[in-house]
Amino acid sequence: MSRVYFMSDAHLGLHDRATERAKEDRLLAFWDSIKDRAHQLFILGDLFDAWIEYRTVIPKGFHRTLTALEDLRRRGIVIHFLAGNHDCWLRDYLSDEIGLTIHHQPFDTILDGKKIYLHHGDGLALNDSGYRILKKILRNRTAIWFFSWVHPDVGLRLARSSSHTSRRYSAQKHFGEEDGMLKFAREKIGEGYDYIIMGHRHLPVVTTVNDGVYVNLGDWIEHMTYAVLEDGALKLNRWE
Repeated sequence: MSRVYFMSDAHLGLHDRATERAKEDRLLAFWDSIKDRAHQLFILGDLFDAWIEYRTVIPKGFHRTLTALEDLRRRGIVIHFLAGNHDCWLRDYLSDEIGLTIHHQPFDTILDGKKIYLHHGDGLALNDSGYRILKKILRNRTAIWFFSWVHPDVGLRLARSSSHTSRRYSAQKHFGEEDGMLKFAREKIGEGYDYIIMGHRHLPVVTTVNDGVYVNLGDWIEHMTYAVLEDGALKLNRWE
């Protein structure tokens, strides 16, 4: 029986080496546990805390993660990677070398007869027009081209600094009942979607909205949570 898994927000590279090694161990153990029963794996953004990919250079320190992903692909598992706000500068390495299906924008799909909408969740906080403008700049092809001329050592240092600033900024956003993510989920469910799945918030949530369900996947920094779809039913679990 095939199952579809969803996860987000591991932010690999965020903390000191020992902390990141332990976090990566947990993540790799999770992937190893699903390798014989997963049909698809959806990673909904921020797998890395700061990923800037140059034409011939990628950030070091993630060899085990990339190797594990390639192993899952070799087993026939389809892996979808939706760019988050911390790993939005993707080129072709993950697709050409690892075999991931890359999505630069939110997208929808049908699985087990269920209509599902997938979004990292960034830019949906209420009154967050500043970030939405910044997002357009960061993903602008011209801006990326200019930044590609910055030496990788400098570029990655700037990316990590920007990542920490972004996290502090996001932490100040309101994520209560009137949060824009829940509002967005309500609208999509009103359009006929059965499940709205997001990350970004770092807090696992399952909310029933009329005839649909909004799921926030939490993170792999504190909660180690993921969702699994089986026979049309979506459940949020914690990796033990």
